[in-house]
Amino acid sequence: MTAPAANIKINPDRLWDSLMEMAQIGPGIAGGNNRQTVTDEDAEGRKLFQDWCEAAGGTMGVDTMGTMFMRFEGTDPDALPVYVGSHLDTQPTGGKYDGVLGVLAGLEIIRSLRDLGIKTRRPIVVVNWTNEEGTRFAPAMLASGVFAGVLEQDWAYDRRDAKGLRFGDELERIGWKGDEPVGKREMHAFFELHIEQGPILEAEGKDVGVVTHGQGLRWVECTITGKGQHTGSTPMPMRRNAGRGLAQVTELVHEIAMKYQPNSVGAIGQIDVTPNSRNIIPEKVVFTIDFRSHILPVLEAMATELRTVAPKLCADLGLEFHSEVIGFFDPPAFDPVLVDRVRNAAERLGYSHMNIISGAGHDACWINRLFPTTMIMCPCVDGLSHNEAEEISKDWAAAGTEVLMHAVLETAEIVR
Repeated sequence: MTAPAANIKINPDRLWDSLMEMAQIGPGIAGGNNRQTVTDEDAEGRKLFQDWCEAAGGTMGVDTMGTMFMRFEGTDPDALPVYVGSHLDTQPTGGKYDGVLGVLAGLEIIRSLRDLGIKTRRPIVVVNWTNEEGTRFAPAMLASGVFAGVLEQDWAYDRRDAKGLRFGDELERIGWKGDEPVGKREMHAFFELHIEQGPILEAEGKDVGVVTHGQGLRWVECTITGKGQHTGSTPMPMRRNAGRGLAQVTELVHEIAMKYQPNSVGAIGQIDVTPNSRNIIPEKVVFTIDFRSHILPVLEAMATELRTVAPKLCADLGLEFHSEVIGFFDPPAFDPVLVDRVRNAAERLGYSHMNIISGAGHDACWINRLFPTTMIMCPCVDGLSHNEAEEISKDWAAAGTEVLMHAVLETAEIVR
């Protein structure tokens, strides 16, 4: 396959303006976004994306998990398409770029090809995966997980948010439950551009991250049960304090993650305490542990050690411990041919780059199980993400998108 000429460029101003316009939908309270999955704000963002894609000549397909597929024809309609995209949903206090950059970069590729009069043999499909974040309905990467066959659609439909609302009901309510069966599409390749969500690229002064692997993940939801009693009148030796169990398991999680350095991370994030009163000893604590590693035996060892040791720690305090894995995926190694195309594109275009392992989970991690897949990383300021202060520069966005375009064009095959 012939590599695209280095003078094929995107329109960086148009890309940036699109990012800023999308950010007006579901604004946060501190400059970011709150456009959680299958909310009214999500529906509004989807409609804007649809309008933009149709104006650029795309045709839309929507599957029964609500994932949007905007197809742009190639000269060979029978050729397997090249897919590119990410997600438009955000965290409750999310930034303007996480996921959104990857979707709108795909759109910018199409717009630029139209501007330049460039045709590809293979069709190009720009994707918006539903519920990548998993913050409202766990687990993360819900729709791509169903697409990849690792999650059941009925099970996904029955996920509930903090208010008890079902994912399937909310998807239908906002009008984005499609009729296309999930997982019936075939891909020649899938590319995902994403902000790094970490500090490495900025610290190293690199324009582009060439993602070779992703970290695997285990989310372990834990429940520690004790006895709610008055904090003033219950003697210390007679207490069954679930908060004490949380403290011990918190330290255990840190010790486990440190044990496998530099190939592991782990922490407790979400915590719910019952009854959460100033003068009542906690009777129940529910929390989620996030273990990650790009080495599968390490990931499995961390989860196993937690589920072996934590019950003993709690039993010694007169507490009950229960755990359940509620989110998971094994560490992916991305397609070496596509990884090389990304690296070569960065070199041709003169962008500084380095190999990197994705520390976060992405839809590409599930799609990698089915079709050749890779990712590209864009630096973000101070590595900050899942935060309204998340920031990137226009130059970083342009660099990542141009590298993405060149890798996609080499794969989709320019017709000269």
